[in-house]
Amino acid sequence: MTLISLSQFVAFLGAAMLLTLAPGPDNMLVLSLGAARGRRAGIAFGLGCASGCLSHTLLAALGVGALIAASPPAFGALKLIGGLYLIWLGWQAWRSRGATEMAGAGGHESAARLFGKGCLANAINPKVITFFLAFLPQFVDAGRADAAAQMLQLGVIFTLQAAVLFGLLGYFAGAAGQLLQRRPRMGLWLDRLAGTIFVGLGLRLIVDR
Repeated sequence: MTLISLSQFVAFLGAAMLLTLAPGPDNMLVLSLGAARGRRAGIAFGLGCASGCLSHTLLAALGVGALIAASPPAFGALKLIGGLYLIWLGWQAWRSRGATEMAGAGGHESAARLFGKGCLANAINPKVITFFLAFLPQFVDAGRADAAAQMLQLGVIFTLQAAVLFGLLGYFAGAAGQLLQRRPRMGLWLDRLAGTIFVGLGLRLIVDR
């Protein structure tokens, strides 16, 4: 397998970190969930969001993502599914009883369940598919063999740096959430805010067709 060069790695890692740190839906979700339900929840959900990037990497490398993006019906269906899932997550947050429902710092849901939710929320987001299709090829060296292998490596690098940054984001958001646990009513409204963000992002994904 053709390995990417050091110059490719450095250039891609710098760009990937800047894009990951830029304000966006994933950041909003990790921040709001971490602040509402604590460090464990924020870290687990953030790591799930990062891991979802692996599916987009495979799609981009295999060309399936390009097929989905080129097919309006398939792309529209994926946007609808992704939007409905985000709305469902928002509804779950609205049903929460806030800090009184927290067990330690992680809430009533296990870390594995939150990880799975984050992974699925990212994996079914069609905008991330389009992003990977546009972003990864820019760092592929056309003069070297095996472009698909290069894209796979770049996707793994993106996933790893996103896991570190999202994990830190969830940790520090969770620190703020731990302070709010001593004020149950504030925790309740923070859950409402998190739910509103989820629903808003879901509706935007559905409406923006």
